[in-house]
Amino acid sequence: MNKPHSLYIGLMSGTSLDGIDAVLAKIGPNGETSALDAVSTPFSPELRKALFELQSPGPNELHREKQAGNTLAIAYANAVNQLLKKANLQATDITAIGAHGQTIRHQPHLGDMAYTHQTLNPALLAEKTGIDVIADFRSRDLAAGGHGAPLVPAFHAQQFVEDKNLAILNIGGIANFTLLPKNGEVTGFDCGPGNMLMDAWIHEHQGNAFDENGNWALQGKANEALLKKMLADPFFAKAPPKSTGRDDFHLDWLQEKLGNKNYLCEDVQATLLHLTAHCALEALGHYAPQTQKLIVCGGGARNHALMHLIKVKSQNFFKEPLEVTTSASAGIDPQLVEGLAFAWLAWAHKEKRPANLPAVTGAKGPRVLGACYPA
Repeated sequence: MNKPHSLYIGLMSGTSLDGIDAVLAKIGPNGETSALDAVSTPFSPELRKALFELQSPGPNELHREKQAGNTLAIAYANAVNQLLKKANLQATDITAIGAHGQTIRHQPHLGDMAYTHQTLNPALLAEKTGIDVIADFRSRDLAAGGHGAPLVPAFHAQQFVEDKNLAILNIGGIANFTLLPKNGEVTGFDCGPGNMLMDAWIHEHQGNAFDENGNWALQGKANEALLKKMLADPFFAKAPPKSTGRDDFHLDWLQEKLGNKNYLCEDVQATLLHLTAHCALEALGHYAPQTQKLIVCGGGARNHALMHLIKVKSQNFFKEPLEVTTSASAGIDPQLVEGLAFAWLAWAHKEKRPANLPAVTGAKGPRVLGACYPA
């Protein structure tokens, strides 16, 4: 690359199914990345409903999935065009778009029959924007025997550098770690549910998309017996590399844990808040007890009750005080980290640089990720 930097756009719509983050990134020749601008757009109720229903098998599934992929591509294109207008740029100014799509199936445990599927029509997105689109980032790692997730630790390793033992905790629908020791290999893994179960429970009972600042959870009291039952799920005992999603954690999973007991709805929400904090801290204390600083990003970083709980509960898992902060302390809006990461992943694809970390995903080796759909 001869010019000092290129412009990329990263698109992310996570497991929480709340909307789209479109991030304009400036990326230098060695991958140094900064966010220049961003827009966030909500899903329409119809698209959110269509994507949610595709999380489990149903009639005419193939047709519905393709229609949802088209609708998502159009929604992505609208977000890109809003971002270009806001930044006073043209499509020709952008090298490529990195678009993850919406995960509707993730089955990495099936050996040669393993698969992952993110719904999106990237060709339509390229057509609607006039910009090259890089998509389908997980499949190449999966083909090499990996989980295809988490995808962002390689970006985290470049972006967050300090003379401390760091851990990056992304709390989206699913929560995942990147472990960045001062001396040693970068590792990472999904540690369990993030916002997903809390969002699903409040939507079921109050019709809200999410529990703002954890206010509803704060009205209840965590049920220790129920929490223990949740934490008995086999996923939490698995050793990394590991990944998860809606295939494992969903409302039916929660209902099975609740059984026939009549819990107060706000107590269930409080218990789910504790589940997110507990499973993350327990995993971090087990696999990286030397961690000195925890940087939280993703939508969960904006949940004040969750952030406070993580700080308080960390005392139960670490002998020395754990510094807990958000990515804002490093100059990156917590909501934009994943979008920025997908801009970087698109850059890595264009530069033919491997972007998976085999120690994270379990793949046989480094691989160039993604597939290109030219404009």
